[in-house]
Amino acid sequence: MYEDQTYKAILQRMLNRVPDDIDKRPGSIIYDALAPAALELANVFIALDAGHRAVLPSTATDENLDAATEAFGMTRKQANFAIRKGLFYGASNVPLDVPIGSRFSLAGLNYIVILKLSAGQFELQCETAGKIGNQNFGTILPLDYINGLVTASLTDVLILGEDTETDEEYRERFLQQVRLPSASGNKADYMKWALEVDGVGGVQVKPLWNGPGTVKVIIIDSSKHPASPQLVQNIQNYISPTTGTGEGKAPIGANVTVTAATAVTINVTATVVRNGISSLAQIEADFEEAMSSHLSGIAFGTDPSVKYAKLGALLLDVLGVQDYTSLQLNGTNGNISVSEGSVAVKGSVVLSE
Repeated sequence: MYEDQTYKAILQRMLNRVPDDIDKRPGSIIYDALAPAALELANVFIALDAGHRAVLPSTATDENLDAATEAFGMTRKQANFAIRKGLFYGASNVPLDVPIGSRFSLAGLNYIVILKLSAGQFELQCETAGKIGNQNFGTILPLDYINGLVTASLTDVLILGEDTETDEEYRERFLQQVRLPSASGNKADYMKWALEVDGVGGVQVKPLWNGPGTVKVIIIDSSKHPASPQLVQNIQNYISPTTGTGEGKAPIGANVTVTAATAVTINVTATVVRNGISSLAQIEADFEEAMSSHLSGIAFGTDPSVKYAKLGALLLDVLGVQDYTSLQLNGTNGNISVSEGSVAVKGSVVLSE
């Protein structure tokens, strides 16, 4: 806003007001007297610009962004705890029930048993908040003795642990809400309600999908994959735990169905010509990372279909790739259509020379 109010510009304006018959060259009395004042004024304009940007949700950061959005009734999502599935067995591989509250450890993280799912299967909550709780799989060790326990393992991620929302993530969610104002159970309301639940990464709403009064809410998780059954149930309980009663967020009479998006798996094969900088294994790993990032970026977007040319461009951009031939997506040489209610996810990637 004040980009033109630089030290040089301010000093020059001040010097222009001094008569030309007075020495105004650098080192002169007039120049040396005006220069410090010009610098201070430039600093004032810098502070004014920073203050202006700090009060606007589109440019504010950190606690300034929190303060700018608070008046709209919104708060930044804080880090939540990953919910995992644990499997427990006793002698002869017989499922074993462990006490609620039992604690286990894996790779420096602790997990506590919070809910029984079935015989020998329990929900465990990571005691450390954030995405780190999603990462480890395998054998877990009890922190206290549990009679009859032979093996215990940590398997599925039921609810993704998430780090505290970044400025850009929070800003995007805030702008979506204010640009699509809610109004007594409209589509924007259902999107807003679903996004308020930890672990949700995207929402689509289909009104009247099965007749009058019906609403389908389709969910992807924060990794841009189809939501887990537990996340779907959490959202259902939050929006409409009992059909039509208005006990959740949904208005009385609404028949709300929450469901996970349908996965459209994208398998890629190609022959690459290397330039010698990277190994084939490294090229494959880098391409998989770039592909995953791209698919996350288009998930539930205005055009979620997977473009053949775009994946080809991503492959060419990988360090070590000079050229490629025989690129195929799901065995074809064309785009992969992704319809409403579906999300593209990375499948197998096989690159050869």
